[in-house]
Amino acid sequence: MSKVEQRLSELGLTLPQVATPAGSYLPAMISGNLVFTAGQIPLVEGKLMATGKLGAEITVEYGAEIAQRCALNALAAVKSVIGDLDRVKQIVKIVGFVSSVPEFTSQPAVINGASEFLQQIFGDAGQHARSAVGVSVLPLDAPVEIELIVEFS
Repeated sequence: MSKVEQRLSELGLTLPQVATPAGSYLPAMISGNLVFTAGQIPLVEGKLMATGKLGAEITVEYGAEIAQRCALNALAAVKSVIGDLDRVKQIVKIVGFVSSVPEFTSQPAVINGASEFLQQIFGDAGQHARSAVGVSVLPLDAPVEIELIVEFS
């Protein structure tokens, strides 16, 4: 078991199976020494852990949990192309999309769930640039979607 997966295990988490793409794309793609993930939604055993919008059905706190799940799913996609998460040198960037009502302005607090999780798992290598974007709707009515750019060796 990799050191990264050991840290996940200490948190009571395991990497899920990579979700089968719902369209014509790959879950993750390597270019040079970077991995770019497709957007990852909060699937748990093939089902969304929640649907709806932030600022309506979903609280900021639960949104942050959902963002963490999206990040865990993104790590599974990263592992699927590099084989071992101990090869991660740096989480370079997170792009987070938050399905929210028009007056909702706490998208960064929601995406903090993913950011803090990755920093907890990778330490300094988990520090990253980030975008947190509010959108009107996401695929399957998911509340959050996360993309990662990861440097590896």
